[in-house]
Amino acid sequence: MADFIGYIAAILGTIAWIPQVVHTWKTKETKSLSLWTNLLILLTVTLWLIYGLIMMAWPLILANVAAVILIGAIVVAKLLYK
Repeated sequence: MADFIGYIAAILGTIAWIPQVVHTWKTKETKSLSLWTNLLILLTVTLWLIYGLIMMAWPLILANVAAVILIGAIVVAKLLYK
């Protein structure tokens, strides 16, 4: 049951980033996005990914791999489209 809850949380948490990534890359509008905030979030999900790998917790691993990719895309867009 705990893994089921973890997978649901992982799916919802990942889906939440998709509209922001799509909007950012589609419009190339990044003025309203904070680079420092997104870097901090990227660091946070990277640490959660490392923790998930250490604990072999698949919901954490999968969610944070996706989050690193999505938030990383926002950081890259912010750097490219200042």
